[in-house]
Amino acid sequence: MARFVRTFTKRLCIILNVVIAVFFLIACSNAWLHPSKWWFFSLLGLGFPVLLLFSFLFLIFWLIFRSKWAVLSALTLLIGFSNIRVFLGMHFAASSFKTQKEKDALRVMTWNVHWFDDHNKKLKEHKDYRKNMIAFIKEQNADVLCFQEFLELGKSFAASNTNAIIQLNYPYYYRVIDYGKAGGRFEAGVAIFSRYPIVDTQRVLYPDPANLRAAESLISADLLVNGKKIRIYTTHLQSVLFQKNDYRSLEIIKSADDSMVMASRSIIKKLRLGYAFRGFQADLVRNKLDSCPYPEVICGDFNDVPNSYTYFRIKGNRQDVFVRKGKGIGRSFTAVSPTLRIDYILANKKFDVLQYNRSLVPWSDHYPVVADIKLREE
Repeated sequence: MARFVRTFTKRLCIILNVVIAVFFLIACSNAWLHPSKWWFFSLLGLGFPVLLLFSFLFLIFWLIFRSKWAVLSALTLLIGFSNIRVFLGMHFAASSFKTQKEKDALRVMTWNVHWFDDHNKKLKEHKDYRKNMIAFIKEQNADVLCFQEFLELGKSFAASNTNAIIQLNYPYYYRVIDYGKAGGRFEAGVAIFSRYPIVDTQRVLYPDPANLRAAESLISADLLVNGKKIRIYTTHLQSVLFQKNDYRSLEIIKSADDSMVMASRSIIKKLRLGYAFRGFQADLVRNKLDSCPYPEVICGDFNDVPNSYTYFRIKGNRQDVFVRKGKGIGRSFTAVSPTLRIDYILANKKFDVLQYNRSLVPWSDHYPVVADIKLREE
């Protein structure tokens, strides 16, 4: 009887290991498969952290029992290493972020400010976090600020977010209106603020055949930094448009309620649309980046995880500042899952990445990301 139990347990573990390995490799492959056709692989990619954990546990398990099946787990992890590398920051021994910048270093900050939390005031007993956010931005002492969901209400000089940032010694800026209209009571979109002169700007609107209006423009600003031109891009790619009821649906799915099937269908439909649109947007962004005549940096909210087609397509051979200097998972989105890193700073290899920081401040549904980079001498 004991022998039967051992044999059955071993075979069950082998089957589970093979299934996990197959799913893990599929999740890894979605980085190179366009989500408009392979959307299911993209969905499976969300489970990458769990699949990675189980793959590693199986490797340890087989090594303990000195089984040849350890080779399967080892090969699986080796094949998926490029995905693992961008998911997990390895610089655990890195020193803490230094507020004092190195000579000629350029400090870049990106933050989805969530309309400066304006639309959540009622949910938070009319608490206004705008002043906290402005004060935090000042403390970072960045040279370049890239914002997504930047809100301008146009009520008065004192209430103007644009003027508030300018007062922090950012005299140069480029802001576009993706939602609302110029001079109206509501203007929202992406923005770049700089302490260095902006000599040229560009804007690219994403095609929106379904009229979802769930992405913000790709914009760029050419800066004159110490006599050299560099180009800063920022963008906010397609959102999945989750509403309150969608987050409730996620809770239903987690609790395995009877209405789980309907909740799952609603979530999957929105995720599928989001993946497809982001795939096409990523193609457009990559084409713009590859044709840039200057050393470039792209910052923004990509709304996609590191093992996604969106991330790998935009990144290309650029440096992810988190991968170069970060540690752990680097979560940047505060909802749904603790594994969601969807906000990035990607720099041309002509830059040295000096340091990276992510601040766990509570005022937006995204955490701000800051990095010091330095253009190499030619």
